[in-house]
Amino acid sequence: MIEGHGDDLYRFGDKVRYNFSTNIISGVDHSGLIRHLQSVMSKIGSYPEPAPFSLERKIAEKIGVSAANVVVTNGATDAMYRIAHLFDGKKSAIRIPTFREYQDACRSFGHDIAFVNSLDEITADADLIWLCNPNNPTGEVADESMILDLALRRQSWVVVDQAYADYTLERVLTPQEAVDSENIVLMSSLTKRYAVPGLRIGYIVASEGIADAVRGKGMPWAVNTLAIEAGKYLLDKDEDYVIDASTMHSEALRIAEALSSMGIECSHSDCNFLLCRLPEGRASDLKSYLVENHGILIRDASNFESLDERYFRVAAQDSGQNDILINAIKGWIS
Repeated sequence: MIEGHGDDLYRFGDKVRYNFSTNIISGVDHSGLIRHLQSVMSKIGSYPEPAPFSLERKIAEKIGVSAANVVVTNGATDAMYRIAHLFDGKKSAIRIPTFREYQDACRSFGHDIAFVNSLDEITADADLIWLCNPNNPTGEVADESMILDLALRRQSWVVVDQAYADYTLERVLTPQEAVDSENIVLMSSLTKRYAVPGLRIGYIVASEGIADAVRGKGMPWAVNTLAIEAGKYLLDKDEDYVIDASTMHSEALRIAEALSSMGIECSHSDCNFLLCRLPEGRASDLKSYLVENHGILIRDASNFESLDERYFRVAAQDSGQNDILINAIKGWIS
């Protein structure tokens, strides 16, 4: 899904002034991180750790589990492909609409994929279950107790992608719950937490047996030196990367209310982004109009499984930028 991913700023050069296509916090001051990376730049003359054990230990210490339960990967997508590889030729159940990389990873390894609309539709023969929570693109958070109950009743692995966990006030799974469950694979992302998508730093938390299996499917030196150094630096800098989930959620709800008044359907969202459906017309046309006339970038969501050409996704920014988005869409609609 490389060509259909959000945050495709590289397509538009300097045209974009307001980026609503990415779900992560914007306007982040990375000057401290940049200075740190400059100070360790000489390390690029040597190979990184074959596996990023120093960063895994740092993450484990921060979240309160053993380092043996943590596997750092080259972005969360790397973890998805490793897990799919472990279940080569098996059956995956994917709750939709959701992040396309799950099905792309599964298809790369010959999975039989069953798309479901709810947890209740997952059949007993699924070897692997994929859930995004909060769900991308809808922003909905599934009840944590339902996920734990699903895992308890199944022998299959339950992959729970919590990349956006810091963007919601709803209760989500804890790392210790994933470790204790024996069959939950909890995926997380320093990319989303600290707004560094260019560095590709993801990780999973799971029981030691699952962690060992996922680690074994990775290539040596999969995580580069600068990513490792950045990850260790960022884990100590939460105060520089504050995510105001409450305000961002309130702004997302305000956007939804404004768009609904124009006849645009909006998903129930528990976080900072929401899925929207035009009453008519194509999201791709709206996207082009907003870029060309207002310097605004949104996410055309028509390539998510089960969605059509009318769907798009937006993530709330500050109130002023959100007003600009609302007025620009109002102009296109009228």
